[in-house]
Amino acid sequence: MSSIDPSVIAGLPLFQGFSREQLADILSSATSRRYPKGTSVFEQDGQAHSFFLLLHGRLQVVKLTPDGQQVVMRYINPGDLFGVAMAIGRDTYPATSNAVVDSVALNWPSAIWPDLVGRYPSLSLKTLQTVGSRLQDTQARVVEMSTEEVSRRVAHALLRLANQSGRKVEQGIEIDFPISRQDIAEMTGTTLHTVSRILSAWEGDGLVEGGRQRIILKDPHRLFLLAEGTQD
Repeated sequence: MSSIDPSVIAGLPLFQGFSREQLADILSSATSRRYPKGTSVFEQDGQAHSFFLLLHGRLQVVKLTPDGQQVVMRYINPGDLFGVAMAIGRDTYPATSNAVVDSVALNWPSAIWPDLVGRYPSLSLKTLQTVGSRLQDTQARVVEMSTEEVSRRVAHALLRLANQSGRKVEQGIEIDFPISRQDIAEMTGTTLHTVSRILSAWEGDGLVEGGRQRIILKDPHRLFLLAEGTQD
């Protein structure tokens, strides 16, 4: 029996409908590990020895292109399953996952994935739904980079982050983890200089409030109109 209490995962959408005994069975092969800020959970092209569930913190997923550019693919939020390379037919990780803040994740050996989803098919279904959702997000970003000017791409990126990881504060909606202008540049396929210029202008217009690795959306509605191209 796992020493990890099933209540740790019982409230997560991924495990809805499972009994306490089933959760204990799923956790019996899991271990909990802490990842200090700045450390890697796994590296791009590394052997996919494990898959993971983030319990606490925030992770950034980055991919290095063949010409050496770093692209921020997405952020992993608490409750997200990630690194399930076997579910997409890979034996290596397609990108690198780094802890943005001190984080804690559950780890399972990749070798148990076929048996686990054989016993609990809904895990496979929900994982495929997650992979599909991430693919749709990636496709949307490709379209944005191909068709939209930079300011709209930056607006879409901020709104996406706020929707996934925003929390209400007095000034508006704060992206609830440290994020730099360089991170936003790597998410939107542009330069740090361009992102800095855009955000500085938006700060002056009252759309956002910035700080050291901190962004608050002060007027999300206007930002949405800008992202959709209906406001200059």
